[in-house]
Amino acid sequence: MTQNASRLTWEEANHAYLVEQFARLERLLQPDELAADLEKRPAPSEPSSSSPSVAIDRLTEMFGLSPFERELLLLCAGVEMESRLAARCADAQGHPQKSYASFGLAMGTLPEAHWSAFTPARPLRRYRMIEVQSGGTLTSACLRIDERILHYLAGVNVLDPRLQPLLRFAATPGWLAESHREIASQATAFVQSYAQALPIFHLCGDDLQAHEDVAAITAEQGGAQLFCVRSEDLPPVGPDLDQFAMLWQRESLLLGGGLLLQCGPAGLSGAGNHLLESLAGLIFLSSRDSVRLNRSFLRLEVNKPGPAEQKQLWTKALGHGAKSDTATLDDVSQQFRLSARSIFSTAFLFAGQNHFESRCLWDVCRSLARPKLEDLAQRTVPVAEWDDLILPDEQKQVLRQLASQVRLRMKVYESWGFSSKGHRGLGVSALFTGASGTGKTMAAEVLARDLRLDLYRVDLASVVSKWIGETEKHLKQVFDAAEEGGVLLLFDEADALFGKRGEVRDGQDRYANIEVGYLLQRMEAYQGLAILTTNLKASIDPAFQRRLRFTVNFPFPDAAQREAIWSRVFPAATPTQGLDTRKLSQLNITGGSIRNIALNAAFLAAEVGAPVEMAHLIQAARLEVPKMERSLSEAEIRGWV
Repeated sequence: MTQNASRLTWEEANHAYLVEQFARLERLLQPDELAADLEKRPAPSEPSSSSPSVAIDRLTEMFGLSPFERELLLLCAGVEMESRLAARCADAQGHPQKSYASFGLAMGTLPEAHWSAFTPARPLRRYRMIEVQSGGTLTSACLRIDERILHYLAGVNVLDPRLQPLLRFAATPGWLAESHREIASQATAFVQSYAQALPIFHLCGDDLQAHEDVAAITAEQGGAQLFCVRSEDLPPVGPDLDQFAMLWQRESLLLGGGLLLQCGPAGLSGAGNHLLESLAGLIFLSSRDSVRLNRSFLRLEVNKPGPAEQKQLWTKALGHGAKSDTATLDDVSQQFRLSARSIFSTAFLFAGQNHFESRCLWDVCRSLARPKLEDLAQRTVPVAEWDDLILPDEQKQVLRQLASQVRLRMKVYESWGFSSKGHRGLGVSALFTGASGTGKTMAAEVLARDLRLDLYRVDLASVVSKWIGETEKHLKQVFDAAEEGGVLLLFDEADALFGKRGEVRDGQDRYANIEVGYLLQRMEAYQGLAILTTNLKASIDPAFQRRLRFTVNFPFPDAAQREAIWSRVFPAATPTQGLDTRKLSQLNITGGSIRNIALNAAFLAAEVGAPVEMAHLIQAARLEVPKMERSLSEAEIRGWV
């Protein structure tokens, strides 16, 4: 390197140094009669110790190259970058088409040559810095420098194109929950203090976005960049996966990179496990649940921030606008479980507003949870209101108390400290019992509408499975998705899922009891709002009933309640004539059957172009009552027509 190198940019100095080195190698390959002329040229100077290392020096140090391996790598690079050096290689090998480097040429011309440099265990071939082209013997075959290494020597350090389709760069987050920042600090301290090979950092918990953020900060603190790869995107175990592992191991040195392997819902794949066993350096594994690994690891649990910390994040993200509506932030923080990244990306929608619309903020948060549940449960848009619910005062009072507890969880759990006593049982769960049609599902709709929650009805056909372990797997997916918040989970006919555990007579009974035991644990851990309905309260396992916050019995409606239902069953726009709700209440049926009769009567009236009359209702009643395996009595329809 010249004495003026300090005045050049690093790229210019690196290029000048390569030119000097190629000239030196050219001299080594010259015939004896020309060597004397080249001896007159000034010898290239060595890099100054105070100057930044040139690329070849960095490469030599990173991979532990010997002086001979360093020279050989420069020779292969010079053949690609300097045509005169390629010509000298052809002259030295006595054939115009052999304008390439070979092991034989290197052994005969380069100083401090050693045969071990050619073995696959040494860095040049282990990391595929040079490739031996097919054809000829090992010593005579053409040697080609890898394109990624060639670019690095030229001063261009970018991710290998072969890895770009699989890897994604993870930027250091601008916002992070303080609890997660503390976890990153713990991981950083461990990296800095660990003298031997680093273990894998296994990040588990339900905040997958925070896993990436914690890993990115830890990598940055160690002077590395973080790249992410999804477990399901990896090639299967075989040559392609081995090449990926080798290329990444090389990139981890060239770029100073850390790798985050992200597991999807299916968990750690076989290819992912194989990859983890073969890699060294800064490696993170992200999965919702804990994973067993066959090598040393450090497990760190990273869950979504709690309500109090979420409120701090919302306040910081919304800025001045947050001061105008702290009550809404209490509600949002308690009801939804969002990552810091989701909170700040959502708050960006309200940037610059001194006052945000609370309903709009709530609806945006609620929409974030929907995509995860859409394929697992059926969403119902609630339309029923409190006035539509005809129940005794005692039952209505319990339902209103249920709604009140959902609203006040932030105050009781966080401000009053109940959450510090443990997180189990902090959800609000209820069992609605009663005959079919007594209003259980409507009550769930009323609560969802009043609390502004999405109502998701769990489809038993898609959950219960005859295969061992599948029912638990399906329920886990439902509960995991519902943990985002903004959801009322409705389990209709819950006795099919939450039935009594019985005496173990065979293997099938044992697994059935395991299913019930798992559901017991999951219901207790669930922190949202869940409602179970059943027509057969006696069929529900008593352990479930003890763990449920509320139990509401929906009685068969009496005559006064039936009259109230009849008076509200027809929409205001429906034309009616001569309807007597007192006489209609004589029909001893539930509210669900009343709605069916009213709807069928409306169609009968519409068919003849007349308003709904008592005659249409008696005709519709004759169609509905046989479903209950009984017939109409004269006392029930006396005076209808």
